[in-house]
Amino acid sequence: MKLILTRHGETVDNIKGILQGQNPGKLSENGIQQAKQLALRLKNENIDAIYSSDLARAADTAKEIYKFHPKIPLYFVKELREGDCGSFTGKKESEIDWKKRPDDAESLNNMQKRVRIILEAVFEKHKNQTILFVGHNGINKSLVTVINNLPAHDLSEIDHFDQTSISIFDIQKNQNQTILFNSVDHLKQSPKYS
Repeated sequence: MKLILTRHGETVDNIKGILQGQNPGKLSENGIQQAKQLALRLKNENIDAIYSSDLARAADTAKEIYKFHPKIPLYFVKELREGDCGSFTGKKESEIDWKKRPDDAESLNNMQKRVRIILEAVFEKHKNQTILFVGHNGINKSLVTVINNLPAHDLSEIDHFDQTSISIFDIQKNQNQTILFNSVDHLKQSPKYS
């Protein structure tokens, strides 16, 4: 299975430096343009299905891509939601003490378990197809730990996913390969539709 992994466009809260967690989030004007540029970049990809987080910021990004792929299935799934940040949600990232994870936050192990379940289910359903996942920075990093068979706590060692970045993985039963990671070349071009 070819897995194309992307992150939602910039949100209003991203601009303000606010941690969104599982809040829906609203794309900023720039985020809408990023989603359009991403959609144009993926326009000619032979995508067989799109799986998106059901949170608004990712769902709205997925809908832009879907405009060029209207005949394929588009699923909004809770398994691709960002990690639940508990009492950190809604706070300015600059004011958070990252060394003191709140007790009500989702654990890295739970995030990894959540994405492992969806990745395995999607792999079984779409073994020889190209699938697009639209997610979030944290959940995408957790997916990378699963793809690379790493422990959940290694999530912090994985590079940040830029907004609307494209990563491509070849997912096989016994071996996975990274083809492209965190590419934002499409953001250097102007969108040709509105």
